[in-house]
Amino acid sequence: MGAKTALLAFADKDLPTALREAGRPQPALLTGGGVEPGAGEAEAVVRRLSPGYQVTPIRGGTLLEDCFPPDDVAFAVVLPGAVLLCDRRLVAETPPELPEQVLAEAAGRRILWHSMHSVIDALTFAVWEDGQLIRSLSVSPDTGVVEDVGEPLPFERPYWAGEHPVTSLFPGQGPYPLPFHPLDLGEAALRALFGFVIEGRSEPDDVDADTISLHGFSVADPTGREQQERDAIMREVMSRMAPPRMYRMGPDGNMHEVGVNDPF
Repeated sequence: MGAKTALLAFADKDLPTALREAGRPQPALLTGGGVEPGAGEAEAVVRRLSPGYQVTPIRGGTLLEDCFPPDDVAFAVVLPGAVLLCDRRLVAETPPELPEQVLAEAAGRRILWHSMHSVIDALTFAVWEDGQLIRSLSVSPDTGVVEDVGEPLPFERPYWAGEHPVTSLFPGQGPYPLPFHPLDLGEAALRALFGFVIEGRSEPDDVDADTISLHGFSVADPTGREQQERDAIMREVMSRMAPPRMYRMGPDGNMHEVGVNDPF
């Protein structure tokens, strides 16, 4: 999977603390009727945040495995003092522009946003207090700094100070376009804001994200428009792709391009 996230949280207490408390062993997972506790609350949140969509409960997951769900799927959990969602529709890879229903759902609580994608080394995170954006950063090596709003948070400062430079892997490779790797900062942001990491060394007080159970939901566009748009984008990408190129290591130890019909 790589390091990918699509996380949105509303909190009126420290979110890592809320998640640590949620990860403690519970006396029972199911009620007498076989319904997971909190599933109805989580579904209500998903419905409020996705007006006009068809919301159907599906199998749940965990925060570690499902922080970047597939298209048309959302995971959510309502905790004492916090609500956490994993939803790629709500949490895009571009700088955040919160829909009205998100601000309404927050109701003055702190809003935390974290989007990270290891394929393109992109990171966006943001924090709102009382509906006001106080910090937002969106960065990738291809685009540079797309958005930089507010003062850097404490966990960011060593990265901006050049304490985590990216070392070139290949001779002749130019300097990395940023003073840090976005995924490295992304993991630091994930730990500071949400209390856990996906890759890298865990620390003793990190949240064990594999113990955080999430309720799963299918969130489908009844018009089919979103799927049509995704299909159109895929066709466009495929049309611009060059034919595949294959390489084989030669006797000199170097890689040489070979044709489709060349023997391996």
